[in-house]
Amino acid sequence: MAQGIKRLGISVAALIAIVVIGALLLSLLIDRGSMRQAVEAQLRAATGLDLAVDGDIDVAVFPRSYVTFNAVRLKGSGDSSEDSALSVETLTANLRLLPLLLRRFEIADIALMQPTIRVIRDADGGSNWTPFIKSLTRTMKPGLDDQVSFSEIRLQDGTLSYRDDASAILERVSDIDLALAWPSISRTFAAAGQFDWRGERLDGSISVNDFIAALAGDRSGLKLRLAGPPMKLAFDGAIANKSSLVLEGTLSADSASLRNALRWAGQEPPGAGGFGRFAMKARASLIGPSVALTNVNIELDKNVAEGVMTYTIAGGHQGLQATLAAGSIDATPYISTVRLLASGARDWNRQLFDLGSSNPIDLDVRLSAAKVLLGSSTLGRTALSANLRGGALALSVGEAQVYGGIVQGTLGVSRRDNIANIKTQFQFRDVDLEACASDLLGVRNLSGRGNLGISLEASGSSPFGLAQSLDGSALLTGHDGAITGFNVEQLLKRLERRPLSGGGNFRNGKTPFTTLNVAVRFRDGVATADDIRIDGPTAKISLTGTASVPSREYDLKGVASLANGGGAAAGFELPFIVEGPWDDPLIFPDPESLIRRSPASAPLLDAVKDKKTRDAVRSVLERITGGGRKSEPDAGAEPPSTAPAAPPKAN
Repeated sequence: MAQGIKRLGISVAALIAIVVIGALLLSLLIDRGSMRQAVEAQLRAATGLDLAVDGDIDVAVFPRSYVTFNAVRLKGSGDSSEDSALSVETLTANLRLLPLLLRRFEIADIALMQPTIRVIRDADGGSNWTPFIKSLTRTMKPGLDDQVSFSEIRLQDGTLSYRDDASAILERVSDIDLALAWPSISRTFAAAGQFDWRGERLDGSISVNDFIAALAGDRSGLKLRLAGPPMKLAFDGAIANKSSLVLEGTLSADSASLRNALRWAGQEPPGAGGFGRFAMKARASLIGPSVALTNVNIELDKNVAEGVMTYTIAGGHQGLQATLAAGSIDATPYISTVRLLASGARDWNRQLFDLGSSNPIDLDVRLSAAKVLLGSSTLGRTALSANLRGGALALSVGEAQVYGGIVQGTLGVSRRDNIANIKTQFQFRDVDLEACASDLLGVRNLSGRGNLGISLEASGSSPFGLAQSLDGSALLTGHDGAITGFNVEQLLKRLERRPLSGGGNFRNGKTPFTTLNVAVRFRDGVATADDIRIDGPTAKISLTGTASVPSREYDLKGVASLANGGGAAAGFELPFIVEGPWDDPLIFPDPESLIRRSPASAPLLDAVKDKKTRDAVRSVLERITGGGRKSEPDAGAEPPSTAPAAPPKAN
């Protein structure tokens, strides 16, 4: 047994020795010049381009058979540019072993070390690669003899630069590690690998079913995959390029953070909230610079919508149009960072707006939803459109169910340097005044139903700056409601009986009303009340005055009166004053009017206004308090002279 194993080992060793000796002899007999020329001819036949070698050429046969070209440039016959479409630091062509034993030189695979690919797009849509593609198409036509194909082409540490002066696009992809596999180059082309793009490492792959048809511009199947930290992208469809590039198929994309993906793509999303988890699937059709998406199913921040979208690029200008429908949308993440009031305070927020970012994409979005959540507010059926062009936002609400009623209006936001310009017009019809006034004005003591119309504009670098420059007007009409915080009827009846007895606690109860009318003008942050009338079943109130929007304080004067039935004249009237902050104002009656209403104190008030009567009253008061007694002589005064004594009578 041992002898048999020994003989087998000797036989194997002898066979290996014979192979090695044969390979050495073969390497000595092979003409390296012919080998190099054959490799150059095959490269030229495969690409249709001449191989320009500026460096040394290394040829090896054993133990590996390869030809290495240093400082290589591939140049077509019509390429006179100094920057070649493709330049390679080192090009290595590995040869097949069996044909080499028969002294035939056939390339098995090619390795390109540090290749640099330059793509320069012309204004007419062509590029510096157009001659290469035409030559490759002619070279690889089906049915031609002596077709050359490689099992694999590997790119290591490569760089791709793309420049389009007409669209002002300049992109650079570096550290490319890519394998191009085409067992039969006339049918299928596939490539897969990794590369760095805009600071992120991405995995990519592409597969073309009919490579020759695709090169000729005919329709061919296409699969594309791109995956990395910013997002994942997949396309499965067809490609054609006769008069212009056409792509049709299914497009899907998803990202853990759409905000980060947009920033990676060079787009700064608006605001600081939202734009998190994102997923989309649609039927895509790309024709030239326009991408049309139909059957769109999109999910963003757990909001799901469907519809159609169109993305266009024209002259370096980008635009996105969308028409979407959704069941429920939660817009809270997008407005949560917009704080009009300072945290935990009654003052306006003085933090400056972040207006430094710009968005070069123009948006035209139309959205309809069955329900929209805006923080603590809930909107019912809503239809709106948003247009963003040149950094200016125009929002139009066609109709929205809110506060139990309907709202329509527009909101325009533009900017100039660090100043935000806002202009808005809204009409609220038959809304719940308690919820509406609380959300919009911060007033929480009003209830009922009514209509509100506002037309406002302001400019500022912060919410406080907007409040300081607020101009416009507002009109509020309400019915069948109440003002909480005081009961006018009880207060008036108490003061009518005893004007100087004190009104007790004014700040409790509520005052019901049947009609409410408020007309306000805004000028430089000051609201002037021209006409405020509150009519109730038992009391009436009228108000005039001002309110400071920046300080959020009232300065109003009014008259409250008891209502007499049957059209009789108004009963007891009481002037009053409203001062203090919006959310907790101070309401107190005019003291002079109370004094006048008192039977005991009214004559006294009139008397002190007359000088003679005032002096008489003072004299009476002095006698009552002891002020009428003779005053002690001054210490420094000279004593009065004493009369001489009468002379004594004579006896």
